[in-house]
Amino acid sequence: MRIVLLGAPGSGKGTQAKKLMDAHGVPQISTGDLLRAAVAANTELGQKAKAAMDAGELVADEIVIGMIRERLGESDTTNGFILDGFPRSTAQAEALDTMLNELGQPLQTALLIKVEFGNLVKRLTGRRTCSACGQMYNVYFSPPQTDGVCDRCGGTDLAHRADDNEETISNRLNVYQQQTEPLVAYYDTQGKLASVEGEGPLDEVFARIETALA
Repeated sequence: MRIVLLGAPGSGKGTQAKKLMDAHGVPQISTGDLLRAAVAANTELGQKAKAAMDAGELVADEIVIGMIRERLGESDTTNGFILDGFPRSTAQAEALDTMLNELGQPLQTALLIKVEFGNLVKRLTGRRTCSACGQMYNVYFSPPQTDGVCDRCGGTDLAHRADDNEETISNRLNVYQQQTEPLVAYYDTQGKLASVEGEGPLDEVFARIETALA
């Protein structure tokens, strides 16, 4: 299984990636995690990435591709990988294809998890996290049994992230849509695009994903 996971913020990519990892024994490779780890380890690529970030610039595609190349050399990628957070543009997708083909690990599927715009806003604006134990809730879809009280630990501080407001989220979703539409067309042209509806219970969405990947 060698896939790229596409989906808007709030579409459930992270949750479904974890279920795929457990079911298939493949790692989720997040470019954000790779960047943070490389900077913390002070690797050569990490130093270059840190210099760009400190200057307020985007990390160059070749640096990110280099980190992905290094990560794919680790033993846990034998059965494949789930790329999350990259590519974000057609140019990045082309660079990724070139690198994967050189490694003899060409991408098999670009999986798009689709959720209606209004529900994405509700998923994100409704998020609450218990400050004591980290348990997550959503006031619209999965609220605690008692309003304002954590089911797990009884804590009463269910925090709402400052950036989880409707204006900020709408902007994020619009940017995502602008970035993703060309990618959807790119992978569709290659015959590698699979899409599933991301609405409904987690296990039902996962069953759709397994069917699409099969």
